[in-house]
Amino acid sequence: LICRGLVSSASRPREDSWLKTLFVRKVDPRKDAHSNLLAKRETSSLYKLQIHNVKPECLDAYNKLCQEVLPKIHEEKHYPCALVGTWNTWYGEQDQAVHLWRYEGGYPALNEVMSKLRQNKEFTEFRKERGNMLLSRKNQLLLEFSFWNEPVPREGPNIYELRSYQLRPGTMIEWGNYWARAIRFRQDNNEAVGGFFSQIGQLYMVHHLWAYKDLQTREDIRNAAWHKPGWDELVYYTGNILTSLE
Repeated sequence: LICRGLVSSASRPREDSWLKTLFVRKVDPRKDAHSNLLAKRETSSLYKLQIHNVKPECLDAYNKLCQEVLPKIHEEKHYPCALVGTWNTWYGEQDQAVHLWRYEGGYPALNEVMSKLRQNKEFTEFRKERGNMLLSRKNQLLLEFSFWNEPVPREGPNIYELRSYQLRPGTMIEWGNYWARAIRFRQDNNEAVGGFFSQIGQLYMVHHLWAYKDLQTREDIRNAAWHKPGWDELVYYTGNILTSLE
C-alpha cells in the first residue's frame, strides 16, 4: 500500500505538467498595453466616429441642421475638439451620415467637451431636433495608428472610402505590424487619409479612410498596388486575422 501511494504521488506532477501543456497557451510577454504600442506617442488625440442612420425623408434637413450648428459650436476655442470630417454614404448603408471628431488632449478633453455641451442650450435643442430625424445611431472611440498619415483637410471634390475591419481578438499587434509595411504601398497618390483602431465601443475594430478623385481613380490605384512586390503577401496575411470587412 505504501508503494502504491508513493508511485501515485510521484506521477501526479508529471500529469499536471502534461495537462498544462495541453490546455494552456503561451502568451507573448508584452510589457505595455496595445494602445501604447500602436498609437502615436507625440500626440494624445482621441477620435470619435459617429454613425447616424437617418430617416430617408429627413436626410436633407439633417444635413442642413448639422451644417448650421456643428461647426459653429465646435470651432469655439474653449472646446478642445475639431470636426475632422462629415460625410453621407453613397454605397453601403443608405441614408447614413458619418462624423469624425478629434479631441486634442485625450479622455480629459472629451470629458470637458461633453460637460460643456450639456450646459449649452443651443446644442441641447440641436440634439432634440436631430433625434427626431434618426432611426439609429452608434459611436466608437478610436486611437490613431502611429504609422498612418495625420487626417488633414485636402482639396476636393473627392470620394472617401471607409473600410472597417473586424479582427480576431488578440491580433491587433499583428495587424499593426503588417500594415506598418503595407501603408508604404499606398502612398503614391496621397490616397491614405487616416487609420484608427477602437478603444471603446465595438472592440478589435480597425478603420482605414481613403480619398480618391472618383471611383475609376480608386479602381486604378488599387489595381496598381497588386503590381508592387510584397503587397499580395501582406493582403494574404492580414486576411487570415479578419472575421469580417465592410
